[in-house]
Amino acid sequence: MSKLQWGILSTAQIGLNKAIPGIQRSASGEVAAIASRGEERAVKAAADLSIPRAYGSYEALLADPAVEAVYNPLPNHLHVPWTIKALEAGKHVLCEKPIAITKAEAATLKAAADRSGRLVAEAFMVRHHPQWRLVREIAASGRLGEVRAIQTLFAYHNPDPANIRNQADIGGGGLLDIGCYAVATARFLFGAEPERAIAAIDRDPALGVDRMTSGLVVFPGAQQLGFTVATQIAKGQRVEILGTRARITMLVPFNAPHDRAVDIVVDDGTDLFGAGAETISVAPADQFTLQADAFAAAVRGEAPLEWGLDDALANMAVLDALFRSAETSTWERP
Repeated sequence: MSKLQWGILSTAQIGLNKAIPGIQRSASGEVAAIASRGEERAVKAAADLSIPRAYGSYEALLADPAVEAVYNPLPNHLHVPWTIKALEAGKHVLCEKPIAITKAEAATLKAAADRSGRLVAEAFMVRHHPQWRLVREIAASGRLGEVRAIQTLFAYHNPDPANIRNQADIGGGGLLDIGCYAVATARFLFGAEPERAIAAIDRDPALGVDRMTSGLVVFPGAQQLGFTVATQIAKGQRVEILGTRARITMLVPFNAPHDRAVDIVVDDGTDLFGAGAETISVAPADQFTLQADAFAAAVRGEAPLEWGLDDALANMAVLDALFRSAETSTWERP
């Protein structure tokens, strides 16, 4: 079939540096247009990335009849409004995570998507990376024994008040920005929805955003996700999947480069120095390309959409519960 024609809303860095090159590497899609509220930025991005058309407004891009699907990497508070506008213009939408700021807001998007008959997916690219598929297969195989817990760390250091991640009124903060990954990947690995959650949040006294959140999320069968996400500590990320016979350590779980292999380590705990460890190298893969291919296949009717808005609402429900818990200092149900 013909390649899916993509339009990009904004010149956000994740689009310029990750999503657009990923789509351009795919066999299934082409980036046909890009828009910015400043036409000069759109023109420059189009020239730099060999995109045929540039628009000085998002409305102009949505009016382009050749654009079939839109990638929306706008700030969090604009995810739902502009995704709905794209749906109303007849476009399918791949929207950056988090899909919304609250589950209630996400529900308005689902209603609009249901009316439109178009597809909307939340852009959790990591679930498309082969390392996550492999880890899920190993966990399901019984090699780890009974999988009891997942421990996740995801952190970076960015105190810049001008950065959108540090603006509380537009959905900034660590839990929405990167805590959503911890929740989504635990749901992916456990294959279940959580029963309850509790969290402690440290907010920046000047910026008002959550700069560090630690949480405990309990799944059926007493399986647990424990996580810490932070925006003002040293950069790092790890995921450990803990079973009764062995554990898996994912060394670069979220920002796997497209041109470099990543390692996972399966360790049976023979000793504390790695005598029982096996390192498995996962070949380079562009998770943004794989995400674009999966979405294009769903749009073309070649494959079902693996994670749609029902999944996005379920993830938002857990994030809502974690925010409530930090206020009530007690367990909350998603």
